[in-house]
Amino acid sequence: MADISAKAERPRPVYRNIHITQIVGYRLPPAGIVSILHRVSGALMFVLLPFIVWLFDTSLTSEISFERFASAFTAGIGFMPGWFIKLIALALIWAYLHHFIAGVRHLYMDVMHAVTADAGAKSALFTLASSALLTGVLGAKLFGLY
Repeated sequence: MADISAKAERPRPVYRNIHITQIVGYRLPPAGIVSILHRVSGALMFVLLPFIVWLFDTSLTSEISFERFASAFTAGIGFMPGWFIKLIALALIWAYLHHFIAGVRHLYMDVMHAVTADAGAKSALFTLASSALLTGVLGAKLFGLY
């Protein structure tokens, strides 16, 4: 009985919400950053879904439409210049890569059932680094650097 009363006497930790003005200085752990970016990348892919469907349709309909598709990345479409179309495609590349890698990370954590804070931080840093690296490589190819 003494053990139960000792637990009841200990003060509970106080968790407080941060104010909106403190967000800039708040240091979010890597796992929190990955979690937020996982949601952002999913939302970005959803918002860009009409662009994805247009890309797919235009690239496969005919040879003429494929030429129009290819010229969109150099000459642009309407009021949007080609570099802006490439930037949208790069955002889509990042969203897909980050969402995929973070999803594999979540599946791995679910299968392992016992993940420490250190392992979670390391896998979050791996997710951030690998998605940024792969996006950089594919972005360099998209913008014609190699």
